[in-house]
Amino acid sequence: MLSLFSIDDYNVILQQNATVNGTEYVACSMSDAGITVLLAVIGIIITGILVAKNIKGNILWGILITWLLGIICQFAGLYVPNAALGYYSLLPDFSNGISIPSLAPIFAQFSLEGVPILEFIVIVFAFLFVDLFDTLGTLIGVSSKANMLDENGKLPRIKGALLADAVATTAGAVLGTSTTTTFVESASGVTEGGRTGLTAITTAILFGLSLFLSPIFLAIPSFATAPALVIVGFYMLGAVTDINLSDPTEGIPAFICIAAMPFFYSISEGISMGVISYAVINLLTGNRKKISIVMYILAVLFILKYLLI
Repeated sequence: MLSLFSIDDYNVILQQNATVNGTEYVACSMSDAGITVLLAVIGIIITGILVAKNIKGNILWGILITWLLGIICQFAGLYVPNAALGYYSLLPDFSNGISIPSLAPIFAQFSLEGVPILEFIVIVFAFLFVDLFDTLGTLIGVSSKANMLDENGKLPRIKGALLADAVATTAGAVLGTSTTTTFVESASGVTEGGRTGLTAITTAILFGLSLFLSPIFLAIPSFATAPALVIVGFYMLGAVTDINLSDPTEGIPAFICIAAMPFFYSISEGISMGVISYAVINLLTGNRKKISIVMYILAVLFILKYLLI
């Protein structure tokens, strides 16, 4: 819930940590939040130059160089770790040695006790569509970048990819980790030439080895990986040229879909907005033949989701 406060309260928040109207605020400064934004912008420029020069491993080099600049700033006192804001030391901490953290505290730590069956069904329905359309959107986007779609714009053997994603998502949830699913960052691997299952196997092996070197990867800050995501977004934006923008019944829903994703901070929400707007616009303009039965069903389900959840 938003809380209102006066300009005097705001000045206090800018200068120090404060609690206003029952809400705790933590002050930011140039030495924590400010410098990280600046480093992220510099990282984007550096990665962009590497991409333009077609340097092999450009995105990885961009991450490492941005991280190195952050470490230099930390030694110089320009970056000061602030745990309260989520800004930690950029230096790997090997004080606990090299070992694989135990899963015992998080393994299978879930319970449905006391959850009403109707609420449980609604929750499952919500997660189903969020995961399904996040995965579909990512698969189609990355596959388009890899030129793996057929002449109809469909991904051959998509069933296997969806099954692998479903198994990984379920297994990750049982293990207690963050969601193990298809991520758009895969576009960076495609750009480097990854096209076959060997790419996935190599990635899996490297992830396994990274368990022993987790202090190094935990020390890599988000401002160092942000440039990589920006470049990945640039790669995927190329698919926009395939949209028939001269036809409003095609272009407007596509625009709504694209614009909704960053505003809702969700691929699945953007897809749902695109499906609903596509169905409604074409239905009310007399283009019913353009809407398939599946599209009707999805539009109704998405509308029910927003009405009931």
